[in-house]
Amino acid sequence: MDDQTTNIVVATRTALDQASALAVQYGFSLLGAIILLIGGWLLAGIISRSAYRVISRIRGIDETLASFFQNVLHYSLLILVFITVLGQFGVQTASIIAALGAAGLAIGLALQGTLQNIAAGIMLLILRPFRVGEYIETTNVKGYIKEIGLFATEMKTADGLYLMAPNSTLWNTPIINHSREPDRRQQLAVALGEKVDIDLARKTILDILKADQRIKTMPAPKVFLDELAVDQAVLNIEYWAITSSWSDVRHDVVLKLKAKLAAPDITIKSPTEATAATD
Repeated sequence: MDDQTTNIVVATRTALDQASALAVQYGFSLLGAIILLIGGWLLAGIISRSAYRVISRIRGIDETLASFFQNVLHYSLLILVFITVLGQFGVQTASIIAALGAAGLAIGLALQGTLQNIAAGIMLLILRPFRVGEYIETTNVKGYIKEIGLFATEMKTADGLYLMAPNSTLWNTPIINHSREPDRRQQLAVALGEKVDIDLARKTILDILKADQRIKTMPAPKVFLDELAVDQAVLNIEYWAITSSWSDVRHDVVLKLKAKLAAPDITIKSPTEATAATD
C-alpha cells in the first residue's frame, strides 16, 4: 500500500513538473506570439501608411493606385506576421507557404478575367492615356471619363447615358483622346459653282477665319483649291482652334460662311462629302 501511494505521489509530481515545464515553455511562446502579433500589426500599418505617402507624392500616380499599393503591402505584411507567429509554436511554415501559393494560383486561374482588369487598371492609372473629364473614343466605346477604377472605368456618353467599360477592353485597343491636346485642327470644304469667283470666295473665307479670335494664327488658316470638277470647284478649309471651344468655333464658322457666301451654287460640305460629290 505504501509503495502504491509512493508511486502515485511520484507520478503526480512528475506530471506537475512536466505541466510546469510545458506552461513555462508555451507560456513564453504564447507571450512572444502575442507581442509579435501586436507589434507586427502596428508595424504593418506604419509601413503601409508611409509607403502610401511616398507613392502619392510621385508625379503621375493616381490616388486610387496609391491606395491599392498600400492595401497590398499592408495585407502582405500581415500574412508574413501570421506565418511568423505560427513558427513560434513549431508549425512548419514551409508547408503553409506552399499551400498559400497553391491557393493563390487557383484563385488566379479562377479570377483570370478580373485580374486582367486589375492589371489593365493599374497600367491605365500609371500611363494615363486619359483623365477624368476627358472625352475619349475607342473601337468599342466613346464618352467622357467620370471615374477610373481598378476593375472598370465609368463614362458618360455624349447623349448623357451612363457607361461602364471593363479596363481590359480599354487597354487592349487604340484610344483616341479628343481632349488631351490643347489645340485641334478643323477641316471644312466649300463647293463652288463654275461661275463663282474663286479668288473672291477664298479671300472672304480667310477674312472670316482671321476675324475669329478663337482660331489660332499659328499655324495660319489655309484655304486652297484641292479638287476641280466639270461643274464645280472645291475649296478646302483648314484651321486650328482651342480644343475646349472646337465645336463652338465650327458651328460659328459654318454660320458665317453660309451668310457671307450666300449663293445658290455654293455649298458648304465636310471634306469627305466634297470628295464624294466630285467622284
